[in-house]
Amino acid sequence: MPYIETKDLTKTFIVRSKKDGHILREKKAICALDHVSFSVEKGELCGYIGPNGAGKSTTVKLLCGILTAESGQATVGGLTPWKSRKEHARHIGVVFGQRSQLWWDVPVIDSYQLLRDIYRIPEHQYKKRLDELIGALSLEDFLHTPLRQLSLGMRMRAELGGSLLHSPELLFLDEPTIGLDAVSKLQLREFLLEENRQHGTTIMLTTHDMEDISALCQRVMVLGHGKLLFDGSLQSLLNRYDTLRTVHVRYQAGGRLPQLPPCALAKQEGDAYIITYPPKELPTDHMLTLLQSGGAIAEMTLHERNIDHMIADMYREMAL
Repeated sequence: MPYIETKDLTKTFIVRSKKDGHILREKKAICALDHVSFSVEKGELCGYIGPNGAGKSTTVKLLCGILTAESGQATVGGLTPWKSRKEHARHIGVVFGQRSQLWWDVPVIDSYQLLRDIYRIPEHQYKKRLDELIGALSLEDFLHTPLRQLSLGMRMRAELGGSLLHSPELLFLDEPTIGLDAVSKLQLREFLLEENRQHGTTIMLTTHDMEDISALCQRVMVLGHGKLLFDGSLQSLLNRYDTLRTVHVRYQAGGRLPQLPPCALAKQEGDAYIITYPPKELPTDHMLTLLQSGGAIAEMTLHERNIDHMIADMYREMAL
């Protein structure tokens, strides 16, 4: 039995908007999730992506038990989240990138001790897990500092530590790296991979940062207009939209760019050439052979297409 399973999960919100010339606000039903079905195995690390308003956060809130579905079913570890909230909360951890579960004006360690009491973690288990998280997340330097005095990167590490104190079987991450610098992002990704590997923690990641998805997830689900549009490997998704390569080349004295096929577009910047080509029409080994025929090469760099651009193309094609 899958650890997470949804069948025809549906959630609708009623919004009120004011029309010109009317006193009363008009009610309108917005379908945030429309009969969404998927399953996630225990220990899996999967990405859940889509543009703003696609229904990603709504899904997470339903699976956390914060919201109740109008129709359809959802089980996490055999429990229906919104029917067994108290028991369900003991088995999950949640990190929302723009919200805090820790107390703003008290030292991080005080928040952790409160969470220890809330989750009724035995003292020996709490100390062992705390030491493990302090080492893995480098928390020692700010453990006794109030949350409000921490940088965003420190705060996110503290939040992640708090969400994992009770050793949950499932971790929901909603935009966990939003606003973080490059170093903090790398540290967070490394920690999540290790947590998944060592403890078998099931992780469901929703984010707009495709570098997070690429670094962490082999499987990805794409949501749009409340519908599940794709569920499969990240590589198979990218292969469909990974249609271009770019090569930068600079020749030594006497070298010049040879005649290229019409499918390759070239422009010159200073003494370097930038060529964009479709590898399905012009294989990379043929392209490199062509470039070498132009003379001695001083410098050459091959770039894959930016993953964010590929996802943007996918959204456009799916009219998201």
